[in-house]
Amino acid sequence: MTASTTIAVLVGSVRDGSLNHQLARIAAENAPGSTAVTIVEGLESVPFYSEDLDSPTGIPAAAAALRESVGAADAVLLVTPEYNGTLPAVLKNAIDWASRPFGEGAIKDKPVAVAGISAGQYGGKWAHDDARRSAGVAGARVVENLTLSIGGAYQRFAEHGPADDAELVEQIREVVTELANAVAVAA
Repeated sequence: MTASTTIAVLVGSVRDGSLNHQLARIAAENAPGSTAVTIVEGLESVPFYSEDLDSPTGIPAAAAALRESVGAADAVLLVTPEYNGTLPAVLKNAIDWASRPFGEGAIKDKPVAVAGISAGQYGGKWAHDDARRSAGVAGARVVENLTLSIGGAYQRFAEHGPADDAELVEQIREVVTELANAVAVAA
């Protein structure tokens, strides 16, 4: 069966075992039947955005792969922890590359939602707010009420990982479902 909706996931943590990578995998593994969720790998290899690197004659391969992945998707899910009260640089950089060329970037008009797990009690809310704001300025169509901020990570997942948390699995599945619905509404 071919997926009718595709969602690219950009993860703000580059550590393989991170809770946010686990959340992204849960989203991919539990997507509804007609939705394909793909984690965009290699964000740590994308150089910091610079107009000197972004030229009509070509861009770095990792940046081109990022733009291609975002451009081919119907929607984008940003999955991020909170670093020092905001989103990690790797995610902000990915949004910057996906926003160019200005007004025509790969993320333009794509429905975007934000989810994440963080150690703080508010679940990375500041980072999630900043990610939504950055994506919106970049031209994305942010689905404002569609967010999942899971706090208290060290306590909540001290004995079992996120994949063993039935409530969390259902919550991220709902986010993916609603993001796919936002694509359908825009069509």
